[in-house]
Amino acid sequence: MHVKSAFPTLFLLSTLILVLSASCSDDEGSASTDQLVFTLKFDPNQERLDNFGNPETIPANHAAQSPRFNGMGVHYIELSEKDDIPAYNGAIIYQSPMTDKGGESAIDFDRALYAEDGETLFSLDLSSVPPGTYEYVRMSLSYQNYDVDFRANNVDLTGTIASFIGSNTYIGSYQVKNETIDVNGNKKQGYWAFETDAPNVPVAEGQAPAGATTVPNPIFDSSPIPPGSCLVTGRFATPLIITGNENESINIRCSISINNSFEWVDNNANGTYEPLEGDVVVNMGVRGLIPSVQ
Repeated sequence: MHVKSAFPTLFLLSTLILVLSASCSDDEGSASTDQLVFTLKFDPNQERLDNFGNPETIPANHAAQSPRFNGMGVHYIELSEKDDIPAYNGAIIYQSPMTDKGGESAIDFDRALYAEDGETLFSLDLSSVPPGTYEYVRMSLSYQNYDVDFRANNVDLTGTIASFIGSNTYIGSYQVKNETIDVNGNKKQGYWAFETDAPNVPVAEGQAPAGATTVPNPIFDSSPIPPGSCLVTGRFATPLIITGNENESINIRCSISINNSFEWVDNNANGTYEPLEGDVVVNMGVRGLIPSVQ
């Protein structure tokens, strides 16, 4: 009797487990877990480009070095199907909130995206991306943090530069390397701070002149960017095709050229950055973007 009475109970329990398992499996299958993932790569050997996407050498009487990047900030990402779509009119993948806390509309430094070399910058459900055949990635950069070598009083030293390259950024406070700088206001493109490893040297702050940030855009003629923008444009070697029926995640590596991206007027033509000897920094932009599906 014990065995006979227990069988229906066990059968019903097993059936219920199977139904619940099937139900859970169906629910999980209906929810998209496939992602479009963006990572950053900083490449000192990638081709060095000018604002128009053309190869550029270092001018006479100038010198440059490839900085060692600690991280980069991004506040806007879009995919563009063609080379004649106006800037900021492609498929918007990410846009950080703006703020007017500084008086006029500005990038909110605390709410942009940040990533180190090889680190994931951003991801979103593929179901959120409009189907299309995309030839370009356009990425608006807002911040750079990197180390450079320099010489002062015949001593070789290292400095860390925090460089704000967005058109206008509201900054509460930020950390250069070890030191924190309070701003609580807006800063225009080209604002920077420089912290050295020399003892008892305070952090220096400055404002680079207009045009001191290279923003490569190989489709400048058909789709220029607004003045002061840092919307870097890169073309896929093979277009990115989004069908809307993807069954796996897509990883996009955005390789950014930092090939001699820190450039200065070399006052004594020795190829070493010596700010105390009259060397003046003239460019702190990036030197190209190559997106690729990994």
